[in-house]
Amino acid sequence: MRRAFPRAALAAMAGLAMLAGCSTLTPAVDPAAWVPQQHAATAELRGLSVLSDKVAWASGAKGTVLRTVDGEHWALLPVPGAEAFDFRDIEAFDANTAIVMGAGPGAASRMYRTRDGGATWQLLVVNKDAEGFWDAMAFWDARNGIVFGDPVRGAFQILLTTDGGESWSPVNDPQGLAALPQEGAFAASGTCLSVGGKGDAWFVTGGAAQSRVFRSVNRGQSWQAAALQIPAAAPSKGAFSVGFDAKGRGFVAGGDYKEPSLGTLNGAVSRDGGAGWSPAQILPTGFMSAVVAVPGVDGTFVAVGLAGSGYTRNGGKSWTIIEKETKLNAVGFSASGAGWAVGPKGLVVKYVGPPLR
Repeated sequence: MRRAFPRAALAAMAGLAMLAGCSTLTPAVDPAAWVPQQHAATAELRGLSVLSDKVAWASGAKGTVLRTVDGEHWALLPVPGAEAFDFRDIEAFDANTAIVMGAGPGAASRMYRTRDGGATWQLLVVNKDAEGFWDAMAFWDARNGIVFGDPVRGAFQILLTTDGGESWSPVNDPQGLAALPQEGAFAASGTCLSVGGKGDAWFVTGGAAQSRVFRSVNRGQSWQAAALQIPAAAPSKGAFSVGFDAKGRGFVAGGDYKEPSLGTLNGAVSRDGGAGWSPAQILPTGFMSAVVAVPGVDGTFVAVGLAGSGYTRNGGKSWTIIEKETKLNAVGFSASGAGWAVGPKGLVVKYVGPPLR
């Protein structure tokens, strides 16, 4: 969304009161925590791709790209000539190969790729539409990927690649991708778009009269939208992130980034691959910019935002608050259970605590 990210109604507050009265949402006491890791970057970080307990990549404003190959020490990997771009998403394939995406109006939306651990970078694609604004990208595998952007001439922008990002083709589905007035997505964490299985994809929106989730089951060729109960109706409010586990259980997280401690509904849950959605309160209450599934574990999700961080190990029946003090933008976990999160002013933190595997 073109904005930094693109007061809740009494009815929404009443619904939350009923949710809060459910004992399954009682915060649990847990020794989990985030441990800061030092590096030289100071820019806001919003992109994160975690591959293992050793290898992870991060990205952010001012052309920032970071990488660790030992799980502890992070190195800056400058992209020549890209200092003005805001890298709000990054997709890593191994310790040497990654694609980073710039978010911004028109040509500020672009992608670069490295195949040598950041020693050199290749410009892959630039958004040629002056009205475009890319929000996130994702890959099903090393060759098949998708990029998603705010509405252009009334429809959300989707481009697909089948050659690892060398070339991108626009999707023509004006009906399925039709946007509501003032509707857009939030380039807050690289997770407003998610993919799974062999061809599933989802993206979430806000800013309009209602928040929505869009679903594709054919690798982005066609889309269907469903309404969510997360309050929207303002440029700072709506659904910010979507994530699914391998069994088709998914969560949407969001809220109002201008009022991060507001206790309105901040989540939704699906148990059928995204065909249907129900309201679900994520803990801690307040604004959550990212929710991800821990790979290889059914029903385990981690959510982070300006309101803090928490996790569920039972598909949302209960949530454990990690902490409320550390403000975070994005989070990621590997199949081995290693996790990191990133945030303002170059913040990089590593998860320590009970294994989530």
